[in-house]
Amino acid sequence: MSPRGVATPDVRERLFTAAERVVERGGPGALTSRSVTTEAGCAKGLLHTHFAGLDEFVAELCLDRFARTAAKAQSLSGLVGQGAVAQNLEAVAFALFDSGGPAISGLAMTRPAAAVRIREALEGGAPGFIAIREAITGYLKAEQGLGRVAETIDPDTVALAIVGTAHHLLMTGWPSTPDPRPALARLVAAMMHG
Repeated sequence: MSPRGVATPDVRERLFTAAERVVERGGPGALTSRSVTTEAGCAKGLLHTHFAGLDEFVAELCLDRFARTAAKAQSLSGLVGQGAVAQNLEAVAFALFDSGGPAISGLAMTRPAAAVRIREALEGGAPGFIAIREAITGYLKAEQGLGRVAETIDPDTVALAIVGTAHHLLMTGWPSTPDPRPALARLVAAMMHG
């Protein structure tokens, strides 16, 4: 445990990762500021030093994870013409399930103030599902330009189906449900091959 008064490096990520572990093990009800700081091995008040409270912490955790996935989706533009299109799409879709995606989504739903903060941030332009959808659409259009995606495929519809299905799986999953990746991989394959 970090002694009082000693700087904790990468505190936000350390607390976020600890929160993911707590929620994955015990569900949304297990998350408290104390459980997070105990899991992170840091001073009990550290979470409240960096966040106004648990609701702000949960909102920031969710927004951070959305931003990471959006950045991964935007990196698709660098993969145009490389690798298998379906595998490139799966990597982005699967990123939504990394770092406890279903558990964290469930957590956001149990904290109304955090959900409001998340919605307001997304409406204000924070990267989220819309940014991911736009990146997938742009990637598919570029692959169509190279002839690697059939002209009969509508990129925006495929992007909407992938993001919408991932969102559904996140919102209806919890730690004890089956791994959502196989279902999402089947959807990607079906969308790409008609």
